[in-house]
Amino acid sequence: MQLEEKVASGDESNPCLSKSTRLPRKRFYRARAHSNPLSDSHFPVPTSPLHVDYSLHFPHFFPSPDSPKKIEFADIGCGFGGLLISLATLFPDTLMIGMELRDKVTEYVKERILALRVSNPGQYQNVSVVRTNSMKYIPNYFEKAQLSKMFFLFPDPHFKEKNHRRRVISPFLLDEYAYVIKPGGIIYTITDVEELGEWMKSCLENHPMFESLTEEELEADPVVKLLSCATEEGQKVSRNGGQTFKAVFRRIVLKD
Repeated sequence: MQLEEKVASGDESNPCLSKSTRLPRKRFYRARAHSNPLSDSHFPVPTSPLHVDYSLHFPHFFPSPDSPKKIEFADIGCGFGGLLISLATLFPDTLMIGMELRDKVTEYVKERILALRVSNPGQYQNVSVVRTNSMKYIPNYFEKAQLSKMFFLFPDPHFKEKNHRRRVISPFLLDEYAYVIKPGGIIYTITDVEELGEWMKSCLENHPMFESLTEEELEADPVVKLLSCATEEGQKVSRNGGQTFKAVFRRIVLKD
């Protein structure tokens, strides 16, 4: 019996699930903390956004291929899916997806979402995850101005200068993000590494298509409050009394 079937049927013999919560247990899905985004990985990639099969990710919203809904939120390097799970109930009618390179971590998020759907009928139908390399394949998944929010939470700092090209926020990649984010859409970043925080903020400040949110806008945005507490990394930083460095920027609206 496949793991998906065991989750759906509530199979008590499945050691990968917690007996009390029926959610997958992280220790069965542990992987290396980081992967090299420049190395070749083998997984299917859609040839264009038109070839993304939404019904596999969101069957509740796609009983037919003619549904007009599209993904609006993308969590880049979603890890174990903590932010996605929090956003799923905060925005129940918004489709969102996590993009994760590590295969075991992706599998964990898939099983977590499936288990939550089973134990909470009608909820978590709007969230999914895909194993992919977002640094290479963002244009394969999203159309121009499709997204309203993108998240980059506690990304790999790649400390060595020769590895800065691996950073998920860079001037070159911001061109791609600006293409897939709609005018007025928002990029959220956070890290506990001050140098990386300054790097991401500087890249966004120097890009002509982004502007920072004001303090008043940050206070009014309920998503900002989740950045430091929804993920496993953020909770670890909080437990250890560490600092975090946020940079939240809006895709500018071009004036006629």
